[in-house]
Amino acid sequence: METAKGFISIHLPLPLLLVWIVIACLVESASGGPAGELHRSQFPPSFLFGTATSSFQIEGAYLQGNKSLSNWDVFSHIPGKIEDGSNADVTDNHYNLFLEDVKLMKDLGVNAYRFSISWSRLLPKGRFGEVNPDGVEFYSQLIDALLERGITPFATLNHYDIPQLLEDRYGSWLSTEIQLDFAFFAETCFKEFGDRVRYWVTFNEPNVFIYDGYLIGTYPPSRCSEPFGNCTAGDSRLEPYVATHNLLLAHAAAVNIYRKKYQEKQGGMIGIVMSAPWYEPYSDTPADRLAAERVNAFNFAWFVDPLVFGDYPPEMRQVLGERLPIFTPEEKIKLAAKLDFIGINHYTVNYAMDCMFSPCPSPYSFGEAAVYFTGEKDGVYIGDPTAMSTFFVVPRGIKEMVMYTKKRYNNMPMFITENGYAQATASKEVLLNDTKRIEYQQSYLQSLSDAIREGADVRGYFVWSLLDNFEWLHGYLVRFGLYYVDFNTLERTPKLSALWYKDFLSGTGVSLHQPVTTSKAEVMAS
Repeated sequence: METAKGFISIHLPLPLLLVWIVIACLVESASGGPAGELHRSQFPPSFLFGTATSSFQIEGAYLQGNKSLSNWDVFSHIPGKIEDGSNADVTDNHYNLFLEDVKLMKDLGVNAYRFSISWSRLLPKGRFGEVNPDGVEFYSQLIDALLERGITPFATLNHYDIPQLLEDRYGSWLSTEIQLDFAFFAETCFKEFGDRVRYWVTFNEPNVFIYDGYLIGTYPPSRCSEPFGNCTAGDSRLEPYVATHNLLLAHAAAVNIYRKKYQEKQGGMIGIVMSAPWYEPYSDTPADRLAAERVNAFNFAWFVDPLVFGDYPPEMRQVLGERLPIFTPEEKIKLAAKLDFIGINHYTVNYAMDCMFSPCPSPYSFGEAAVYFTGEKDGVYIGDPTAMSTFFVVPRGIKEMVMYTKKRYNNMPMFITENGYAQATASKEVLLNDTKRIEYQQSYLQSLSDAIREGADVRGYFVWSLLDNFEWLHGYLVRFGLYYVDFNTLERTPKLSALWYKDFLSGTGVSLHQPVTTSKAEVMAS
C-alpha cells in the first residue's frame, strides 16, 4: 500500500457485510412505520449533517510542509504523558491522504465537514513570522475538494494546539500578548479561506484545555497547584481565570475583525464550541440541585455568558468574588453579542454532588465550584458505560443541554458540533461490528429531534469522528471513528456505523433501540 501519495484501500469484509445485511433486514421488517423509526425527514431540509475531526488528531506530518512544533507535539513526546506512549507524528496521515478522506465523506452522504486549522502549520512563528504558503495550499486544497463534492466546510481556528513558540516566548494564554497573536491568526484565515468558508469557530472546548492545562495540569502547559496533579509550576486558584480572560478577549478581537472587514462580503457566521456534558443532581436535596446548576455555570456559562451578556455568570461571581477578573466597561462592549451561534460538544450525562455544604470526595471535580461529579449512584451507572470512564450513554442529555442553552441564551442558533461513542481498542472484527455506536447515535439523534420539535434552533449535527485517530491523553487506546484505521498500514475500513449513517442520510428509516441501565457489578463481571 502506498501512503505517501494517498492511496487507501477500502473494503467491507464478507462476514461484516453479512451482519449488516441481517441488521438491515431486521430493521426493515421490525420498523412498524414512522412511529418506530428515526428519519432524516425529522430534521429541517437545510440541516447540516457531517463528521468532525481536528488537525492535531488526524493530520500527522508534524514536521512536513514547514510546520513548526505545536505545544501538543512537544507534550506528546514527553515520556509518561500519553497512556500508550504514542504520539501524533503520523496518526491518520490526513495531510497526505486528505483527498481520499474527502471521498469517504462523499460516500457517506454528509453535507458538511468540521475540521480545524493548525496554527503551527499556517503561522509557524505566530505573528512574528511569515504566513506559510505550504499551509495555505494544504487547507485551500482541502476546502476546494470539499466544495467540489458538495460538502460545506466548517472551520475551527483553535482545537487545543498552538505554536510552542508562543508558550516559550510569553506564556501563551497567561499573557495579553496572546490576544494579538490569535487576532492575527484569525484574520489570516479569514483572508485566505473566508471566500469559501461560511462557518467559523474561534475555539473548540476552551473549558477543557483551560481546566486541564491550568487547573489540574494534565494538558499542556501542565500548570497547577495543590491539591491537583504533580505540576512544577502554576496556581490553580488564579491561572485558569487569567487564561480564560485572555481567551475571551482574543475571541472578541477575532470576531470584531470578522464583522468589520469580512462578514458582510463573505456572508458567514462565527461562534464558539463548548464541551457540554449535562449534569443532574446526585440527589433531590436542595444542595445537590444547586450543585448541578453551579457546575453548568462553571463549565459552560463561564465562557458563553461573557460573549452574550458581556460578563461572567452570577453563579461564579457569588463563589469567587474578587478573584474572578473584572471586565472594564470598554471590554464589556467588545465582548457582548460576540456570537452568531453556539457549538455544543455533547457526549454524556453525569451526576453532580454538592461539596460546598456537604462532605464529598476530594479533590473536587470542578475546583472552586465545589462540585463532585460521577456517573454512578448506589452501584448503578447513570447509563451504559463506554471506553471513556466519564462517558455514559444517556440520550436524554443532548435534549437537556440544548434546552438549557435555548433558555439561557434566548434560543441562539446552535450546532451539535461533536457527538460520538467511544470504543476501547480491540480486534479489528470487534471494532468494525460497532452496533453500540449505532444504538448510541440513533438514540441521541432522536432526542435531538425532540428538542428541535420543541422549538430549539439547532442547525446541524456532526459525528465525532470521521476516523479513528489520536485521542489526546489516551493515544490510540480509544476509538471514536466511523471508519476503522489500521495505524500500521493507514488502511481505512467502514464500520457498521458508517453504513448506518449513510443509510440514515439517504432517507432510510432506522428502527430505534432503547438504552439499558447497567450496574457496576455487571460491568466488572464482564
